[in-house]
Amino acid sequence: METEKNAIRTRNRRGEGARLRDEIVAAAVELLDETGDEGAITLRSVARRVGIAAPSIYRHFPDQPAIMLAVVQNAFADLDVELRAAVDATAGPRQRLFAVCGAYLGFAQAHPGRYRTMFGGLWTPDLGESSLTEDDLSSLGRSSMELLADVLEECVDAGCATSTDLAADAVALWLGLHGLAHQRAVAAAFNWPPDIAERVITALAHLTDEEA
Repeated sequence: METEKNAIRTRNRRGEGARLRDEIVAAAVELLDETGDEGAITLRSVARRVGIAAPSIYRHFPDQPAIMLAVVQNAFADLDVELRAAVDATAGPRQRLFAVCGAYLGFAQAHPGRYRTMFGGLWTPDLGESSLTEDDLSSLGRSSMELLADVLEECVDAGCATSTDLAADAVALWLGLHGLAHQRAVAAAFNWPPDIAERVITALAHLTDEEA
């Protein structure tokens, strides 16, 4: 296994630079999943995993935070795929809301290292000391939040939720899901009520007792 990881990588042919970039990001994700520690992701460790010289990374990423940004962007893209799959697989607005929230919690449980990195639990980049910008960070998670707001709005339109401020209530619902996901991870031994997710979702989404 170690021999494979440290093997010298075959040079990409002309036009295959995008593949190397993807391999760099994939190697960083592997390191994060294995260690749960953003500190384990360095230019040297990623280069070793891919099988290239560390300076080769600079052709694609100016620094380590840029690699981490790509890791987090990919994680949010994966989350979006799971949330949209939940929407597509479920009929009825109320059921879709629960399906999306369940998919969110499931993603957090299945990928704890990536999830903590996505929301600052492991990764807190210094904009003044890296190549990243405020726009890079402010755009993270935007599509996931919009999807959550969309399914909540469907519930309101169907008469099974009473929210009068969709934007604020979508944020409140996300905070509830995030808090639950975090506490489940750090307090796994706690005797969680079996319906705790349903209670959080019902309260924060202002759901009524009516089926829709």
